[in-house]
Amino acid sequence: MAKYIYQYSSWPDFTWDEKVVQPILGKVRHLQGKIFGQVSALGFLIKEETLLSNLTLDVVKSSEIEGEILNYEQVRSSIARKLGIESAGIDYPDRSVDGVVEMLLDATQNYNSPLNEERLFGWHAALFPTGRSGMYRIDVGRYRKEEMQIVSGAMGKEKVHYQAVPVKQVKFEMDRFLDWFNANTEIDMVIKSAIAHFWFIIIHPFDDGNGRIARALSDLLLARSDNSSLRFYSLSNQILLERKVYYDILQKVQHNYGDITIWIVWFLKSLYRALKKSEQTIEKVLYKADFWDKHKNTELNSRQRVMLNKLLDGFEGKLKTSKWAKITRCSQDTALRDIKDLIEKRILRQDQSGGRSTNYELEDS
Repeated sequence: MAKYIYQYSSWPDFTWDEKVVQPILGKVRHLQGKIFGQVSALGFLIKEETLLSNLTLDVVKSSEIEGEILNYEQVRSSIARKLGIESAGIDYPDRSVDGVVEMLLDATQNYNSPLNEERLFGWHAALFPTGRSGMYRIDVGRYRKEEMQIVSGAMGKEKVHYQAVPVKQVKFEMDRFLDWFNANTEIDMVIKSAIAHFWFIIIHPFDDGNGRIARALSDLLLARSDNSSLRFYSLSNQILLERKVYYDILQKVQHNYGDITIWIVWFLKSLYRALKKSEQTIEKVLYKADFWDKHKNTELNSRQRVMLNKLLDGFEGKLKTSKWAKITRCSQDTALRDIKDLIEKRILRQDQSGGRSTNYELEDS
C-alpha cells in the first residue's frame, strides 16, 4: 500500500513547479482584476444583486457536492436577511440553512480576521445545529475522536479511498495548519487558497463537514486575494461541475511525497473557468443596465418590458409572434402591434436567418 502524503518526512513542506503554475496564475490574476473592475463599475443595486446571487450559488453548490440539496430561495433569503439586503422571499429558513450561510458569510465578509480553533469550531457547530449528520450523532464543534476512513462499496467488499491523519495527531496537525494559515507568507493568496484547501482535506479534522469547511477556507483566502468581501464568482459551483475530476485529483495527490503541482494547476484552471463564467454573466448585466439606461425615456407598455427583459436575460429559442402572445397572454394581433412598435423604435429587428416563419431579435444583439 502506497504511503499517504502525511506519512513522508517532508510533510507538510509542499512543493510545486513554478514554471508550470505561474503562467496559469498570471491568467487568473489578470481576469480577477478585469472582472473586479467591471463589478466596481456596477450600480449599487446591481452590485448587491451580484453579491447575493453568487453567495447563494456558493452555499447551494458547496452543499450539493456533499449530496445535500438546499432550497435556493431559503438560502437566498437567509443571506439577504443577514446582510441587511431587502429581498422578498421565505422569511424563516431551516436552522441548517442558516448555519451554512453563517459559515460562508463569516469566511467571506470577515476575511481579514484570524482563523483559530474557536472560529473553526463555530463553523462546524453552525453546519450541524442538531448535533447529527443525517441519522448519526457526531462530535460537533470539536475535532474528531475516532479514526477516519473514506470508503465505498458493499459491506465486506469496501474499498478504502483514504485513511485520514491518525486521531492522536489531529490537534498537532491543526495547530501547525492554523499557524501557517495566519502567518504572512510570500505565497500568492490564490496559491495559498489552493494549498489550504488540500491541506485541510488531508487532515480531515472533523467527523463530517470537512469538504464544506475546506471550500469556505478557500473562499476566505480568495476574498483576501481580491482584498474585498464582494463575491463575484463561485468556485464551489465550478467544483460541482467538475466533481469527479476534483475527487480523482485529491486521491492521486494524497499519495505524493509532497509535490502538489497537479492539484494547484487543477485548482487554478477550475478557478479560471469560474471567473470566465462570471465575466460572461457580468457582461450581460452591464449590457442590460446600459440598455435600460438608453431607453429610460422610451414609451413602452408592460408586455414590451416583460419581453425585452426576457430577451436581455437570454431568451431560449426564436422569438415569434405566437410566443409573444402566449407569454404575455394577449392576442396575436396585439403581439404583432407590440413588435412592430419596437421595430419602429429601432429596438427589435426581423431575424435575417430566414425560414418559413418570421422571427425577431434585439436590434443591437
